[in-house]
Amino acid sequence: MSKTFEILERVGVSTVSLSDAVKAVVKEADSERKVSWFEVVEQRGRLTEQGEPEFQVTVKIGIKLD
Repeated sequence: MSKTFEILERVGVSTVSLSDAVKAVVKEADSERKVSWFEVVEQRGRLTEQGEPEFQVTVKIGIKLD
């Protein structure tokens, strides 16, 4: 049984919360390939042109190789 993983790095974005941004990016990755684990490596945000907060997270996603 392999104990090797591929690591993807993606950025999730949400106007709701950091948590929502993480959930969105992990869920999307899992729909493409089965996610084994994830790690939030960076959190940041910005204000949109309308003055609304936008939350951004960089997430490392581990995909187990067969």
